[in-house]
Order: sequence, then C-alpha cells, then structure tokens
Amino acid sequence: MALVLGSLLLLGLCGNSFSGGQPSSTDAPKAWNYELPATNYETQDSHTAGPIGILFELVHIFLYVVQPRDFPEDTLRKVIQKARESKIDYDKIIYYEAGIILCSVLGLLFIILMPLVGYFFCMCRCCNKCGGEMHQRQKENGLFLRKCFAISLLVICIIISIGIFCGFVANHQVRTRIKRSRKLADSNFKDLRTLLNETPEQIKYILAQYNTTKDKAFSDLNSINSVLGGGILDRLRPNIIPVLDEIKSMATAIKETKEALENMNSTLKSLHQQSTQLSSSLTSVKTSLRASLNDPLCSVRPSSETCNSIRLSLSQLNSNPELRQLPSVDAELDKVNNVLRTDLDGLVQQGYQSLNDIPDRVQSQTKTVVAGIKRVLNSIGSDIHNVTQHLPIQDILSEFSVYVNNTESYIHRNLPTLEEYDSYWWLGGLVICSLLTLIVIFYYLGLLCGVCGYDRHATPTTRGCVSNTGGVFLMVGVGLSFLFCWILMIIVVLTFVFGANVEKLICEPYTSKELFRVLDTPYLLNEDWEYYLSGKLFNKSEMKLTFQQVYSDCKKNRGTYGTLHLENSFDISDYLNINEHTASISSELESLKVNLNIFLLGAAGRKSLQDFAACGIDRMNYDTYLAQTGKSPAGVNLLSFAYDLEAKANSLPPGNLRNSLKRDAQTIKTIHQQRVLPIEQSLSTLYQSVKILQRTGNGLLERVNRILASLDFAQNFITNNISSVIIEETKKYRKTIIGYFEHYMQWIEFSISEKVASCKPVATALDTAVDVFLCSYIIDPLNLFWFGIGKATVFLLPALIFAVKLAKYYRRMDSEDVYDDVETIPMKNMENGNNGYHKDHLYGIHNPVMTSPSH
Repeated sequence: MALVLGSLLLLGLCGNSFSGGQPSSTDAPKAWNYELPATNYETQDSHTAGPIGILFELVHIFLYVVQPRDFPEDTLRKVIQKARESKIDYDKIIYYEAGIILCSVLGLLFIILMPLVGYFFCMCRCCNKCGGEMHQRQKENGLFLRKCFAISLLVICIIISIGIFCGFVANHQVRTRIKRSRKLADSNFKDLRTLLNETPEQIKYILAQYNTTKDKAFSDLNSINSVLGGGILDRLRPNIIPVLDEIKSMATAIKETKEALENMNSTLKSLHQQSTQLSSSLTSVKTSLRASLNDPLCSVRPSSETCNSIRLSLSQLNSNPELRQLPSVDAELDKVNNVLRTDLDGLVQQGYQSLNDIPDRVQSQTKTVVAGIKRVLNSIGSDIHNVTQHLPIQDILSEFSVYVNNTESYIHRNLPTLEEYDSYWWLGGLVICSLLTLIVIFYYLGLLCGVCGYDRHATPTTRGCVSNTGGVFLMVGVGLSFLFCWILMIIVVLTFVFGANVEKLICEPYTSKELFRVLDTPYLLNEDWEYYLSGKLFNKSEMKLTFQQVYSDCKKNRGTYGTLHLENSFDISDYLNINEHTASISSELESLKVNLNIFLLGAAGRKSLQDFAACGIDRMNYDTYLAQTGKSPAGVNLLSFAYDLEAKANSLPPGNLRNSLKRDAQTIKTIHQQRVLPIEQSLSTLYQSVKILQRTGNGLLERVNRILASLDFAQNFITNNISSVIIEETKKYRKTIIGYFEHYMQWIEFSISEKVASCKPVATALDTAVDVFLCSYIIDPLNLFWFGIGKATVFLLPALIFAVKLAKYYRRMDSEDVYDDVETIPMKNMENGNNGYHKDHLYGIHNPVMTSPSH
C-alpha cells in the first residue's frame, strides 16, 4: 500500500494541466536582488537504519552472493513489452533468477527430505537401530569423540542463537516501524499541505516584490537630479574642476601679490624716511663726540691714547645710504590694481555654480518624462498582477488538495488493518523464533546437564540422573528439530523468494535509479508514446520528459513548472513579455532630453589672467632688495659701539670729558633703540614681501599660459563632448531603470520555474513509500528475518546429528560391555578403573559378553 501511495502522489501531481513560468536558466541571474522565503519541510530526506544496519548489510552481501548479476534492464523491458504480446522469454528470467531458484530448490529438498528422514529415523530408533539401542559400545577414542561432539554442538548452537537473535530483531523491527508509519505518513501529508499552502503565499510574495522594484525605480526617478545629473556632473568634473581650481588659485595669488606690493611699497617709503633720520642722528652724535674730544685732557697721556682711539672710530657712525636708493614698485602695483578691477574670483565661482546647477537643471527639464515613466511602471504592475491571476495554479492546487485529503483518509482508514495484520505477522514471527529458541534451549540444557553431570568413573549403566537428563534434553531437541524444521523452512523459502526479488528488482534499482531508466524506455508503458510522461501530460510523447529527470529535479527542490516543462502547456514568457514592457519604458526614456550650457571664464577673465602675467613682477630685481635686507642699517653695531665707548670713558679720569663721553654713549644706545630697530623690522617686512612676489612671479607667464591652455581644452571638451556625455549618461540611467524591471521579470520566471510549488515533498513522499515503507520498513526486516531463521533452521541439521551422537555419552544405558577375566585380574582391573570400559586388545579378549545392570 505504501508503494501505491507514493506512486499515486507523484502521478496525482502530474496527472493534470499545470501552470508556471519558463526559466531562462536553471541558475539565478548573477545580479540577483530577491529571494523567496525558505519553506521548511518536516520529513527528512534520508532514512538511517541505526545500529542494526550492519545486519541488513550482511543480508545484502548474502543476496549479492546468491544473485550477483546486475539489474536486468533489457530483460525487464522485453518482459514488459512481450507481456502485451503474451510472449515472455522465460529463459532469460530463469537465467537471472538462477541463484534464487537454486536456493529455493535446496529449501524444497530440505522441506521434502527432513520429514522423511525424521520418519525413518524414528522407525529405526524404535527398532533399536540408529542409536536406539540403549547399549554403548566400548571405543578407544570415546573420550575424544565426546568432547568433539560437545564442542561442535555448542558452536552450532551459538550460530543458531545468532540466527534466532536476527529473527527476533527483524520481527521487532517490523512491528516498531509499522507503528512509526502513521507518524511518518502524517509528516508526509503535512509537507504536502505545506506545499499547497505556501504556493499561493509565494505567488503573493512575488507580486509584492514588484512594488519593491517599482519603489526603487521611483526612487531613482525622483532622484534623477543626483542619479542622472550627478552622473553627468561626475563625467565633467575631472576635466573642468582642475582648471577652475587653478584659476581660483591664480585669483588668490593676484590678491596676495597686491598685498605684497602694497606692503613692499609702504615699507620702502618707511625705510627711506627712517634711513634719513638715522643719518641725521648719527651726524649729531659724531659732532658731539668731536666736541668732547677737544677737551685739554685728550692732549695729556694716557688719556690722549683713549681719545685718539675714539676719534678714529667716529668714521663708523654712518647710516646705509643704499636704503634710500631702493627702487619703488608703484608701477607694478598699479598694473595689479588694474587686473583686480575684473572680479576673477567671482567668474570662477560662476564656473563652479554652472557645474553644481547641473543636477537641478536636469530635474527641471525631465519632470514630464519622469511622470510618463511612472505611469508606464504602474501599468506594468497591473499587467503582472493580471498574468499571475490567470495562472491556473490555484485550481490545480485545489484538485491536488482533494486528492491528498482522499489519500490521507484512505491511509488512516486502512492503517489500522495494516497494523492488525502486522500484529498477526509479529505473533507468528514470535512463535517461530520462540520455537527455535525452545529447540536450542533443549540443546543448551542437554549440554549443560551432560557436561556438569558427567562422571568419568561411572559406567554407562550407572550414570547419574543429571547426565541422563542432559541426554534426554538432547533427544527432545532432536525430536523437535525433526518435527518443526521443515515447517520453518517453508516459511523461510516463501519469505526468501518474495523478499529477495523485491530487494533485487525494486529496492536496489530504485536506489540506483535503474528502475527509472526502465520506466523511461520509449514506447514501453504505452506502445504509441515515445515518452510516457510527456504523452500523459501534454499529449506530446515526442517531448523528452522522463521519470528520472522529474524525480531528480524534485529532489533538487525545483519548482513544478520547470520540472515538468509546463511551458508546453502555459508559457509564461508569452504573457510576461519582457521586450514589450521594456520597449514601453524605453520609448518614454527616449524622450528624455537634457540641454546644458556651462560657463567657465569668458573673455574678461582671460584678459585678467593675461594682464597679470604682464604686470612685471616676474621681471623685478629681487636680488637688490634681498641684498639690502641682509645688511645692517648703520656702518657699525651701535649698541656694541656704545658699550665700547662707555668702557673707554670709564678708563678716563673723572671730569667733564668722562661725563660727556658717557652722555654720548647713552645717546648712541637711544639711536639704536629708536632708529635702528624700526629699520630692521621694516627690512624683515620687506624680505617677506619680496619672497612672496618672487615666488608668485617665478614662472608666472608659463603658469598663466598653461592655465589658459587647460581652459581652452576644458572649453573644447564641453563644446565637443557635452552632448555625447549627456547621451551616454541618459542611456546608463535608462538601462538602470529598465534593469530593475528586467531583473524582476527574470526573477519571476526563475522563481515560477525553479522555486514556486517545489515538488520536493512529492519526491520525499515517493521515497517514503518505496524506500522507507516498502524497503526499509518491510523488506529489510523481512530479509533479515528469513536470513536469521533460515540460518538457524539449516544448522538444525548438523545440530541434531551431533546431539544424537552426544546423547549416547550422557544417557544411562540398559547394558554395557563386560569381560570374563575382569575379576581374575584385579591389578589390571584397578589399573584401568572401574568404569565398565575395557580395551579388548589389551587383554587379548575378543568375545565380550553384554550384561545389564541386573546382572
């Protein structure tokens, strides 16, 4: 019933007209943005046998030894084909089944011969033959034989016990697994209902994703200023911004040049005035010093030497006359001021602004086109909704739901009957295993009592009760073996033939998918159809749709539409016409026109740069100015001169001369403080201004020419390439907008083909029916059952032989061998023991006399 259920589930899904979408590929597009929510199924994909799996493997190895031939695909095809013609080639069937037939024949011989052998054995025993005579012959190797028989019987009993264990395990497995079948069936049906319930939700999810796609497109349309305008701006920026930056830098340099020239001009005027004042002050102090040196004391030694030294140093008190001769920069300053009459910085800002206004100008020029594209996208959403509504998936799901409900009701209605039959089988298996257990228990008890109760000093007629009981147990086991072994073999043969053939012809080829290859043979199941499934579904038998491909796709969790190639019934590509919809969007985007006029500098700005280059700051003699900034304003360091004068005055005698010289020294310090230090500060300012001008004027003409060349290049780029840039960015923008829609449409086709209504639960249900219910739950335990019981039954034959032989050594005999001269030879009698066994050749006696215990 499980096999029938799995097949019906698969054919029930395939037996009607389906709908779906045709995938462009079995793989999702590379730039994938969507993913269907994952559907979780309860039933596991694989079934594990657990620790007893090794027992099943032993059975499979045995079956491979018995039936080593490969699955007879060709023979099975011919059998099916000739079955329609009532002509079956039995020779090939017999050839394939040779191993199973041979084992079955051996089993039948066992079934036939064992009752006959048991009957004749019983009759012989009744006639005191075949060991029925209760007299034990003396043998020289009797002790060795007894041990060999006991060990052999023990080993055989252990082997039989292993077989019985396999039988118990198999019997228990059938019962426990059948009990689990209800839960597993419910799990399968739950997964099928999950498939039924999730499919409409998946379709709704697909529809909902169009709103996500449309929102993304609307976002780009609303942001056309940053997307399209920004793209155009990014293309223009590398060619324009560097030029504007250089012009802006030059405008800053012009301002800095003006400031430097102004500072330099004022500094030069200040230096001229300060140098004149310094010269006048030094002249006054020299006059005062000469007057002081006319003092009479200067004519008297040693004061005269000091006065002469002071008189000779007066020539150093002079100012630097070159400071008053530095050239003016009024002409250069006037030219720079003329340049600054043109607002070059403002012109540069206008260039920046013309670029920065591109996004806003693009948005203002495309309002109408954007509104049209939005209308098209809204209409496409309506079309997609209508297409998905026309998919007959819901109708198919409703029909399949009815079928699933009916199948589940059938299973639940008949599962108690299956469980009842299973209880009968379990009870019968338990009886069989218990019967074998009873037989082997008698053998074990016989061995236990025989070994424990055996007395090596007792004669056969005087053996103890325990030993005798052991022999009786062995013979009871022998009797039960003859009585039931042929019945057990009947059960073994029947289950072997059924289980082995199902395993080799259904379970193994189903696992290896060889069974699917047979079913997919052209014209096999229907002589008018090349491929059965395609003929059944679409009445197009020439279309290649195979059971193996359908099963494989279902195991890969592929959607029903792509698995069954339902585009032959409902081609979603005809309804979701991507080219038609993208053409509508493209036609709207074709009307997207953008006109841009970019202002960079203009003629006034160019003239301003050229005038600055010709202002002359690059031709000024900066070395003259820098040379003066490195010189002292006076001919000597006045502060040092004053200290030296003051020291010389202190060396003179106190008086007017000394005081006068000290006053002059103080005057010199004052001149240094008030005249020299300001001049030095002005020279520092002059140095900084000169350096600024020198840096700016260095290569000024080349820089300006380079800027003008770059400006010409940028302007030419704008003039020649602005249109192509706008067109390229517009195409890119159009491709982006259309790309959202194309990706979504491809995802719809891919999802409907590969994901929606995944037939994986159907493949799982088929696996459950065939691989789990039939093979794992029934055939594996059944094969293990006949394997264990059969092994135990076969080994009953050597067991009963050894048991009969061994019982003679444990049972109490009615008579035993005695000799006439035993009592006359007491020493030898003592030497050989008192156990009733005598070696005839030892005493030369060849005619022993049999005696009973009464004698």
